[in-house]
Amino acid sequence: MKPLTLLIQILILIGVTIKNMEAEGYNKRQKERNVTTQVSVNKVKQLLSHILEQRKLSKVINKKEYLLEKKRNQHKLKIKGIPNKDVPKRNKNHLKKQAEKNFTDQGDDLFNMGVKILQESKSQKHKAEAYMLFAKAADMGNLKAMEKMAEALLFGNFGMQNITAAIQLYESLAKEGSYKAQNALGFLSSYGIGMEYDQAKALIYYTFGSAGGSMMSQMILGYRYLSGINVLQNCEVALNHYKKVADYIADKLEKSEGIPVEKVSLGQLHLIGRKGLDQDYYKALYYFLKAAKAGSANAMAFIGKMYLEGNAAAPQNNATAFKYFSMAADKGNAIGLYGLGLLHFHGKGIPVNYAEALKYFQKAAEKGWPNAQFQLGFMYYSGSGVWKDYKLAFKYFYLASQSGQPLAIYYLAEMYATGTGVLRSCRTAVELYKGVCELGHWAEKFLTAYFAYKDGDIDSSLVQYALLAEMGYEVAQSNSAFILESKKANILEKEKMYPMALLLWNRAAVQGNAFARVKIGDYHYYGYGTKKDYQTAATHYSIAADKYHSAQAMFNLAYMYEHGLGIAKDIHLARRLYDMAAQTSPDAHIPVFFALMKLETMHLLRDILFFNFTMRWKWMKLDNTVGPYWDLFVIGLLVATLIFLLRNRYR
Repeated sequence: MKPLTLLIQILILIGVTIKNMEAEGYNKRQKERNVTTQVSVNKVKQLLSHILEQRKLSKVINKKEYLLEKKRNQHKLKIKGIPNKDVPKRNKNHLKKQAEKNFTDQGDDLFNMGVKILQESKSQKHKAEAYMLFAKAADMGNLKAMEKMAEALLFGNFGMQNITAAIQLYESLAKEGSYKAQNALGFLSSYGIGMEYDQAKALIYYTFGSAGGSMMSQMILGYRYLSGINVLQNCEVALNHYKKVADYIADKLEKSEGIPVEKVSLGQLHLIGRKGLDQDYYKALYYFLKAAKAGSANAMAFIGKMYLEGNAAAPQNNATAFKYFSMAADKGNAIGLYGLGLLHFHGKGIPVNYAEALKYFQKAAEKGWPNAQFQLGFMYYSGSGVWKDYKLAFKYFYLASQSGQPLAIYYLAEMYATGTGVLRSCRTAVELYKGVCELGHWAEKFLTAYFAYKDGDIDSSLVQYALLAEMGYEVAQSNSAFILESKKANILEKEKMYPMALLLWNRAAVQGNAFARVKIGDYHYYGYGTKKDYQTAATHYSIAADKYHSAQAMFNLAYMYEHGLGIAKDIHLARRLYDMAAQTSPDAHIPVFFALMKLETMHLLRDILFFNFTMRWKWMKLDNTVGPYWDLFVIGLLVATLIFLLRNRYR
């Protein structure tokens, strides 16, 4: 299914990465990305020859087994006197199937080993080893391993980006019905990365991907129908797609008990594995116990959480969880109160008691704990221990949603989608579902894309941001557009970058990004990726200035009014907009000062020139009507008037 040469390239690249990781131990001061080590080609060749030898050996063994089995069967048939015409064929098929099964099982084992390594460690060296196992499993025809390798080639994991090879793998996987491959090919077609730019084909790929179970394809289709991208805008269809993804996310969240990490401590970093630290339950428990002894209520609550959920360091124990939650609750800790509420609500180690659960949830909710507010909303929504009250449910869901509680947002979406307790609103429901969908595991690509960009791997960063942008993430749309307009990427032709960047700025602007709106104005003003159009530029600047109070948009619009570009010239309105820009942002003070100096200077010069021209024109007109000595006549008239006034004064 997959060329052997492609696997050789992949294995060599992974071998390079492993060697680079080993070199770090000898030179700690050198940065990870700058470590360059001469790779032993012989070692890689030995690895590949080992894989090939295993395959040859299995063939030899199968052949020997086949001959032995054939002789045994012939001997048995001779004894029984049964003709043996079709037996060799049946035996051959049986042995072939057995060999294929063994080969497949070996591939599955290698893949599972790779997955286990990725789950247990986040170090670059271990990740590289995991991908080495995936490469071997892929060589044995394991589809999941092939998907992992294709993803690595597409996104540039460990510096092994090869989009052409990724497309080859995805095309073969798509023929096998891989929904991940369908989604990836749709994404590449929608941008024209390594493939022909074809939105119609992209839509077909996404449709097949969503039908196969791809949550990413569902989300992309939801965004397309919501925004009317190459399809007719249809809120109900968008709602259907987003709801499927939101249901999937909500199911995952409900199974995780939902005590989130808010205030970050060293123990919490080890508990969840963040900021460069590997997930280590033993270290987490050690730091929590140390803090708990010092009187930290938060630490007590998190020890309770660890025992409630259970892990290697703290085996699941409801009694211990109750003990630590109670200690935290006695100190008035919201997480401890919430934990006791959960134990009473679910009946963990104690009988189910909705009244006690309600009491603890209310106390925690009063302290502003969003999960407790959600649980109160859920109790009133489902009628668990209380009468159903959708108004109260909506109130608590809304309060929790203001702190970003994902399940509260999900249930609000459910209420708006079905019109339960509120007036049905498809648009509101879709926006809420979209917010839940954006919490999926795919959002982790924001972090990897950022680090790739920071390390100078622009192509890898762009591909990751572009996929997130296709899924409707407004920040990813802006980031992708920014990278494209810098023209540092190599995966797209230079002439395609500005038009694609303009498209992405447009999508971000529609989602309420003020900076993107100003950028669209700039593109039309300068003619980047489109024709110069001052009128359209002024329209976008006006939207950004009026709707988002953008100081940059006000300044740009003032300049256009000053010079009459695309709009009627109006010096007074230009002055007003310059002043508004300075009032809106302190950063605009200096540019506004110089702009106003220039405007007033030019205006003064124009007034002087206009005055000279007007006076000269008037003098020429008087010479024609009164005569060449009209000025003497005026002076005489003024003198006569003055004498007359003085005489009247002395009388």
